Amino acid sequence: MAYKHNTVEYGFGQMGSVFNNTVSAITPPTGRVFVAITFLTDTTLNTTNGLVADNHATEGIEYAGTGTAAHNLSVDSETNVSGGGGKAIETATIFPRGVTIYGRWTKITTVSSGQYIAYIGD
Repeated sequence: MAYKHNTVEYGFGQMGSVFNNTVSAITPPTGRVFVAITFLTDTTLNTTNGLVADNHATEGIEYAGTGTAAHNLSVDSETNVSGGGGKAIETATIFPRGVTIYGRWTKITTVSSGQYIAYIGD
């Protein structure tokens, strides 16, 4: 009898999670990314390395982050791989308690105290 191999996609946080309530940076395991972040308290991210996106602009895969804008071409100058009008997340941006954001990030750092759970995926 042949065994069937089930393919599993790890894009929704099935690789575990990390809780943080300090201003220290967190990073996922090597070769992984954070795919979702749920904010447990109102939280502000560091401008420089607060939310480092795993962007692949040449492939049209861009995620919102701090320090770098995703899909930031001029409006009406969009291409088939990049959109227009995107901005970088600024320090003044407060992510309210209860909000979950989705994307691909390689580092998270807060400006001041905040609590969140970051979910790991491929």
